[in-house]
Amino acid sequence: MLDFRIENEMYDKGYGVICGVDEAGRGCLCGRVYAAAVVLPRGYANDELNDSKKLSEKKREKLFSDVTENALYHAVAFAEVEEIERLNILNAAMLAMRRAIEGLCIKPDLALIDGNIARGFDCETRTVVKGDAISPSIAAASVLAKVSRDRYICELAEKYPLYGFEKHKGYGTKAHIEAIRKYGPCEIHRPSFLKKI
Repeated sequence: MLDFRIENEMYDKGYGVICGVDEAGRGCLCGRVYAAAVVLPRGYANDELNDSKKLSEKKREKLFSDVTENALYHAVAFAEVEEIERLNILNAAMLAMRRAIEGLCIKPDLALIDGNIARGFDCETRTVVKGDAISPSIAAASVLAKVSRDRYICELAEKYPLYGFEKHKGYGTKAHIEAIRKYGPCEIHRPSFLKKI
């Protein structure tokens, strides 16, 4: 359940600016991996806010507007396919997260990172396993990252109509894999992710 317990605990320890950070698209077969960093005002409340994976597309879009309008600071960033291939997906996701934090108008005192790994950050970090279902700051970041990536994938769907990106958003669904087998990969597919296909 989402509550500000972690954030409040950190505020009580003297941290001033706390951002939540999450990524989207790590498991996709194609396209960039996205990340977002969000600093919510203390007391921000939206009962619909949750882990982006548990929300409908319509609710995510609505929350995207609410978070971007009400957050004190927010930024979205990404790592390209070439970076994913060069660095591996975990390191590319970390790079996107670091870029998101750097994109904020203020350097946070603490970044709450979804998951159990945080590497190479310029600010203090704390990892939170399943953070997007616990921390409102991380949940807000998950919504911004997911919506931003879905919008990007839908743009790609117009450029590469054979793959049905607008339906599966780049994940390895049966239809997506069948399209890759039929037409071959396109330039935005991640070669290292296609080895088993």
